[in-house]
Amino acid sequence: MSAERIRRIMEERVPVPAVDYCYRLWEEAPFDLKITRTRQTKVGDFTARRSMSRPRITLNHELNPYLFLITYIHEVAHLRVYLRYGNRVDPHGDEWKTQFRLLLEPVMHPDVFPDDIMLELLPHMENPKASSFADAALTRVLRQYDADADQYATLADIPEGSVFRFQGKYFKKGKLRRTRVLCHELKSRRQYLVPADVLVTGVQLALL
Repeated sequence: MSAERIRRIMEERVPVPAVDYCYRLWEEAPFDLKITRTRQTKVGDFTARRSMSRPRITLNHELNPYLFLITYIHEVAHLRVYLRYGNRVDPHGDEWKTQFRLLLEPVMHPDVFPDDIMLELLPHMENPKASSFADAALTRVLRQYDADADQYATLADIPEGSVFRFQGKYFKKGKLRRTRVLCHELKSRRQYLVPADVLVTGVQLALL
């Protein structure tokens, strides 16, 4: 992948004040960067094998600029850990957490992130999780900046008994069980535990 292509991706997808920094991260340790279709289970990943000419990072195409930036740096942190330790350490262990904090720090600035994201991002980075979506408060504020944000709701925020669409199926919301909600899938009548912080569409609110 050419330097020009990487530069263009950064200019199109991250906040303007972070473009040069993101490009430098690639220059310091080049990798293949692929923008992929929407994936339900992840927004980015890092892959490195001996059979590959270069490590590869993939990022979902629909990410808003702030989520794209955080995810990009999350995956670059995996690359830096791999280059130093290979596969000898936990993928999201202390080595990765340290690297992620170091790499994100230069863009942890109000010129890059809006105040509401900064408010949730600062405590999140004290002990980063394997996924930004494991932090419900950060997820909620990041998703407010999605282009289609008005079409989605967080499952935790809709009333019990509401009907909603998730992964192509319709469910009725039931009781909260710690971090998941027991939901009834209308067509099959089966029950599923759905993470409380997922985004859902087609919400038909229950009467209160």
